[in-house]
Amino acid sequence: MTHSHAQLVWQDGQPMSAVFGDVYFSRASGLEETRHVFLRHNRLEERFAALRPSGSFTIAETGFGTGLNFLCAWQCFDACAPAGARLHFVSAEKFPLTPADLAQALALWPELSAFATPLLAQYDVLTPGWHRFVLAGGRVTLTLMIGDVLDVLPQLDARVDAWFLDGFAPSKNPDMWQQPLFQQMARLSSPGASFATFTSAGAVRRGLAEAGFEVKKAPGHGHKRHIVHGGIATPPDAGWQEPWFARPEPRWRERSVVVVGGGLAGASTANSLAQRGWQVTVIERMPQLASAASGNPQGVLYTKLSPHLTPLTRLVLSGYAYSLRALRGLLPEGADWQACGVLQLAHDAKEAEKQQGLAGLELPETVMRPLDQAAASELAGTPLPSGGLFFPQGGWVHPPALVRKLVEHPNIVVKTGRTALTLDYDPSQRSWTASDERGPLAVASVVVLAGAAETAQFDSTRHLPLKKIRGQVTSVAASEASSRLRTVLCGEGYISPARGGRHCLGATFKFDADDLAVHDDEHAENLAMLAGLAPELRASLEKDAPEQLEGRAAFRCTSPDYLPLIGPVVAARDFVRAYRELARDATLELAETCPWADGLYVNAAHGSRGLITAPLSGEILASLLEGEPAPLPADLMRAVHPSRFLLRDLIRRKLDLDAP
Repeated sequence: MTHSHAQLVWQDGQPMSAVFGDVYFSRASGLEETRHVFLRHNRLEERFAALRPSGSFTIAETGFGTGLNFLCAWQCFDACAPAGARLHFVSAEKFPLTPADLAQALALWPELSAFATPLLAQYDVLTPGWHRFVLAGGRVTLTLMIGDVLDVLPQLDARVDAWFLDGFAPSKNPDMWQQPLFQQMARLSSPGASFATFTSAGAVRRGLAEAGFEVKKAPGHGHKRHIVHGGIATPPDAGWQEPWFARPEPRWRERSVVVVGGGLAGASTANSLAQRGWQVTVIERMPQLASAASGNPQGVLYTKLSPHLTPLTRLVLSGYAYSLRALRGLLPEGADWQACGVLQLAHDAKEAEKQQGLAGLELPETVMRPLDQAAASELAGTPLPSGGLFFPQGGWVHPPALVRKLVEHPNIVVKTGRTALTLDYDPSQRSWTASDERGPLAVASVVVLAGAAETAQFDSTRHLPLKKIRGQVTSVAASEASSRLRTVLCGEGYISPARGGRHCLGATFKFDADDLAVHDDEHAENLAMLAGLAPELRASLEKDAPEQLEGRAAFRCTSPDYLPLIGPVVAARDFVRAYRELARDATLELAETCPWADGLYVNAAHGSRGLITAPLSGEILASLLEGEPAPLPADLMRAVHPSRFLLRDLIRRKLDLDAP
């Protein structure tokens, strides 16, 4: 996948596309044209005002451009919609503007500055893939799909209420205005969805009509004679969908949820749902939040990528950008996190070859750039044996501080030092009760299990293939020389710049260990790793005797394919009974509704990438529970679906098909 930013030419202070030779908005009055075409002819003022207090509205757009349409829609929503309602805006963009160009373009509309400022605060150089922005305290979400609209819309899982059919004119950009675009619009529309577009070209009118839309002409704005608008009363049947990956019907009576697990995954889930008005109870078995794998003194915002856009690499790129946006909004940079950059060293020939392959991803230099040995050493502030890849946006985080900040919300109640031993579902009340040995801890409509490997201890989740891997980090007092380390160094392990006069380095991987004692031999392993990574840095720390070393051990939780498990849980035995025919023929289009465990979800197996994947996981779960547009493409939503292993084992005939 190639990727580049929009090439702009500024003429008389107005942005114009150098590639398409077309303007981004009307020179006379872009603002008034947007309001006339997209807001008025989608009847947004009255439709926003008519929303239920907890209702939501989804707009999809075919070209984000300068974000002008989005900001106008947000301004209108802010003025007209009930206080508890939410706006979801999904937009495709093949050539996103750079942050500097976006700021310059939006400066032309000072009356939108109250909305442009928070967008610009989160907007950064956008990598290929999907990017979720949470704005206005969760009242507004923006999902930017970076790629060709004809590639990204087929991957969108959403129900669209209004379409902004925008982009460069059909004469300038004929590749976009094709029948597949109109067919995708029809597929994604909710009943009664509307559309509006600035063009009245005959091919566009005919294409929309053929896809099932009622098409009307209306007077244009300014010098344009006509625009086109309309709607679709009954969208076409979407055809067969895999029922085991379908969204469960929302059956909850009230927005209440118990989250079991007080680490990054649990806190991120709690935060995303609390922002949507859910009443959340977080239950953590340890005396404090973030006491297990999320409790290390320094975690690394680290994007270990593959030269190919594998599901994991695509998930990591979306999660990395989301985590950075979340961090900037939640924690002041300094004691609890630093965007000091991450230097991934080419520590051996195999790693060097892999890093050369990553150039094919064509990521912008502000995301990733190669450095030779001399440049890497100068940037790190310490002599290094090799060069590597530098990720300037990355850095380190104190995970407990992030977890505490995520649960700091009036809708969240935290119960620590209590263990949810049993989960009981009452079908008549459609509610779950989580209890410990002393009795009920909380009652709620939904349960999200986010307790790492402990997630599989319940009857409903025993089938989930979760594995514990012990890891130990080492904390060492900084020396005079090591205090000059300015960036995180990564290779076989990592070392961070000093926090509070100490470095954090590690971490070991012990697949068969089941104790959490701190071991001297693993400290020695971490120090040996550092000696390979940065020999002079290790030598400067040599004066520290082993007994001065501190550390902690925890279990990472992983899955067989190293992707997290995020989503609804099935009743395993009923699943096998419903889909057993797939063992005979995996191509069968079975229509049996999936036997979901009502209101039960999991968020686990983030492995050593929790800082990258856990924050976004909260948005994934919230989108499923609320019926919102998914923050990731459909193939990635399937790649993290908890049922994928059950499905795979069924097809491979690894399950007992005759179990009662």
